[in-house]
Amino acid sequence: MPSDPDLKALLESWPYDPEDCVRLVTLADGRDVMHVRLPLGIEQYELDGRPDGLRPHHAESFLDHHVAQLDKARAAGQDSAFRLNPDDCIELFNEGVLYYYRYLHLFQIKDWPRTVRDTTRNLRLFDFIHRHAARDEDKNYLEQWRPYVLRISAIAAAMIQLDDNNHPNALAIIQTATRTIESLPDVDEESYKYERHRSLDALHELADEIEKNKPLTELQKLERQLLDAVTNERYERAAQLRDRIRHLRDSEKSA
Repeated sequence: MPSDPDLKALLESWPYDPEDCVRLVTLADGRDVMHVRLPLGIEQYELDGRPDGLRPHHAESFLDHHVAQLDKARAAGQDSAFRLNPDDCIELFNEGVLYYYRYLHLFQIKDWPRTVRDTTRNLRLFDFIHRHAARDEDKNYLEQWRPYVLRISAIAAAMIQLDDNNHPNALAIIQTATRTIESLPDVDEESYKYERHRSLDALHELADEIEKNKPLTELQKLERQLLDAVTNERYERAAQLRDRIRHLRDSEKSA
């Protein structure tokens, strides 16, 4: 009887380092996957579909399966009777955890588009369960983490815009997420209060950074140059800059 393989050589080839524990690799079949080095092992995540590669009920995920069931109920005029029983909710909760771990690692390696995809997917899961769970305790179970998921999704979406040097769009995304979290109904859970407070702090901080680092307009550049010229008593240069600023403002008014 063949013995089980010893994984020591494989693990030694990639020593555990919290700063370098996520890698995208291409397998022999050409499929790209994500490997995550843990202190005592390596996990493999599919980059598309369900993170573990399974297809429950021949669907991409349990969520997709239940959404399809709801669509069938609607087609039969029975959507008001559609409910997720406790076992359905446990399946969906556990599946959401898989997507959470994947987007956590994707965020770490700055794969912003896939992070947005997975956080958006889990927010859709939150909404689906909250709307259709039979028990109130299941309806509300995931709500304690909604501020966190909204924050991670918004930051990833904003980073996509910043990579394109689109600071106004990035700032708008962060401000929208901030307003959304501020308007969430209160949840009587310490984890919710903590995540809400932490998420708002993080979003306010990022908004300040975006504001501080956004490219200056031509008028703002001239105004800074004018301040520098006046401070250094370069009055002839200051006069030239005032004329340019006046001309630019007049042009903006007439545009």
